[in-house]
Amino acid sequence: MRGLKDAIAAELAAGPDDAAAAFGASLADPERDAAILYYGSTLRTGDLSGMLDFYRLTRRPHRRGLRGLVERVLWPEVSYHEAGKLRAKVATLPLATFRRAAEGRTLDTTIWTRFVQPARIVWAADEAARAEAVAAVAAAVRTASRYAAAAGPAEGSAKDFWLALFRKTYAAEFRVESAGRADEVMGPNAARFARLLPMAWDEAGVDFAQVGLLRPRRRGLPRWWLRSALGKPLNLARLAKAAFTFEGAARYAAWKIERHTGLAIEVTPWRERHPILAAPGVLWKLSRRKKP
Repeated sequence: MRGLKDAIAAELAAGPDDAAAAFGASLADPERDAAILYYGSTLRTGDLSGMLDFYRLTRRPHRRGLRGLVERVLWPEVSYHEAGKLRAKVATLPLATFRRAAEGRTLDTTIWTRFVQPARIVWAADEAARAEAVAAVAAAVRTASRYAAAAGPAEGSAKDFWLALFRKTYAAEFRVESAGRADEVMGPNAARFARLLPMAWDEAGVDFAQVGLLRPRRRGLPRWWLRSALGKPLNLARLAKAAFTFEGAARYAAWKIERHTGLAIEVTPWRERHPILAAPGVLWKLSRRKKP
């Protein structure tokens, strides 16, 4: 019987759109990088008019000195890239840090929340690096499954547990997407998520019964309150850091806000130079538009 790691390895090896794969591979530095992962909405939909999302996993920390110290605390490093008509946001962090977060050994929720979703390896330095990336993504699925068991109902379908997880993590993070985004993530991949949940629970040590519906035991499941309490402050700290380290941060943020909310934000020269000072006004406009 195929295990979780085999299932994830097969999924990560499946080829995305050739243009997206080529774009991702072009970002690699063979001397520094271990693997490049592609994930997110453009992978789910195949609509490359949106922003492509890549994770560049490095063999060692990217920066040195003060910038390196900040990177070790507030990872990842984020950059914006263009290739013809394609646009991409690239998150860069060491593979070891990525795996630690995927295994749930940090207070961060972003890695295992994103990489329980479909992803592809578009470049790997060698087979050993590929195997490490596969192991990390499989760990993200196991970690997410444990939190899904804790967040979900006493009894329900796989979809009930995954939706409960995504809604909680979206609420804990500072994101411009609405709560309904969780349903969009699940929609085209419901069968995949249903297949993975019992497999992940088995490997993560979650005791459960399945007679039609799934019924996990709560004993030993991770607690959510601390990650929930720190989610928004951590995300805001990363946004503040990105304002100083992410070239084109204002243009990227304006594009993302308009795409997900319909609110057009004019990127004036002042906002381009002072994204942090401009943020309160933008957030106020956004809060006025968001529905309860």
